[in-house]
Amino acid sequence: MSGRLKLSNFAVSLDGFGTGEDLTEQEPFGHAGHRLHPWMMATRFWRETAGLEGGSTGVNNEFMKAHWDGFGAEIMGRGKFWTGAGPIPDDWQGFWGPEPPFHTPVIVLTHQQRDDLQLEGTRFLFRDTTAQEALAEARELAAGQDVRLGGGVRTVREFLEADLVDELHVVIVPILLGRGQRLWDGQEALEDRFDLRFEPGDDGIMHVVGTRRGVR
Repeated sequence: MSGRLKLSNFAVSLDGFGTGEDLTEQEPFGHAGHRLHPWMMATRFWRETAGLEGGSTGVNNEFMKAHWDGFGAEIMGRGKFWTGAGPIPDDWQGFWGPEPPFHTPVIVLTHQQRDDLQLEGTRFLFRDTTAQEALAEARELAAGQDVRLGGGVRTVREFLEADLVDELHVVIVPILLGRGQRLWDGQEALEDRFDLRFEPGDDGIMHVVGTRRGVR
């Protein structure tokens, strides 16, 4: 089946937080900083994309490579595109520089009216719409490929609650954040809707992988 909506490489702490508290433009993960992501940056795939040598080649690296394979569009919330206070500034182009890593259309869910933004290889489309309508547009843009659900936490919860996520991959990082935005709030009995498996990664990481029941 093509056109699946997939949550990929979404990192959470042991206590379930996908980001910290007090998010700002300078600290997009708040008090969590980059504590959820060292496992990612230690992989060979990540280091090669950054022009560096070395890196791990195990399970974490394989999941990192899959994160960019077979996707034709992404959906993200405003909180991933802009974490500062107030409206998105007119001149803001995201956290990723002039050539973002997506290289697909990206639908940004926001109530703020804003013109589409074309950067090198990536077009950001700002939409004030429902999860269902955003997914329908993303699937059309993806032209038969899968759609990545990019976050942040509230957006992921919205799509899970609407039962729109076909495959999920959550990375449990062995740290405690204590506060922030918790992924699993409101997701009671998720195991009744998803066939879940757990795959140990490198350096204490645990990968939780699930397919929504009925998806083939």
